[in-house]
Amino acid sequence: MMQAADLPDIIPVFPLPGALLLPRSRLPLHIFEPRYLQMLEDALRTPQRLIGMIQPSPMPGQADSLHAIGCAGRVTQFSETEDGRYLITLTGISRYRIQREVDGFCPYRRCAVSWEGFDRDLGAAEQDPCFDRDGFMALLERFFSARQLQTDWDTLKEAEDELLVNSLSMLLDFTPEDKQALLEAPSLRTRRETLITLIEFSMRGGSSEETLQ
Repeated sequence: MMQAADLPDIIPVFPLPGALLLPRSRLPLHIFEPRYLQMLEDALRTPQRLIGMIQPSPMPGQADSLHAIGCAGRVTQFSETEDGRYLITLTGISRYRIQREVDGFCPYRRCAVSWEGFDRDLGAAEQDPCFDRDGFMALLERFFSARQLQTDWDTLKEAEDELLVNSLSMLLDFTPEDKQALLEAPSLRTRRETLITLIEFSMRGGSSEETLQ
């Protein structure tokens, strides 16, 4: 397990709208742009092999601005295709807060980051003692039915709390801003509550009613 002392002060960042990485979760990525191929090659030369996922946060006159908080992942799997693309898997290590962007000659973006405030990310999987799993699974079945989505229900029911909540947070089709809210949730309980709110909000078509917590 990576320790806080192992985390570098400067990391490459990969702005990708709607792509959510969470600590201890896995995110598959398809790398094909030349600048990100270079980023991957450079990351693989470092001991940590970290890439910082981050959501763009477009502002008037600042089309390439970024959200303040992202999550860094370690490259744990990669394979090259015959035409030079890469299929990789990032395993979430820790969230970070951007301090500043670092200028340089790299074709990709790099940022000086702070890891303070995210100590829990480096520990064991979180638990959620207040989790009403039966109620949540019933809500999820209604949501999947309404969206005509398919899943392996046996696997979902057997998943640990963190794996269940984080996997759904990453996979379900929410807006980038909603994904950012899930990323910034300070605890598993808060993320689960946010996830339930988003699911119920989606099912109601945007009306404001009391939500299941």
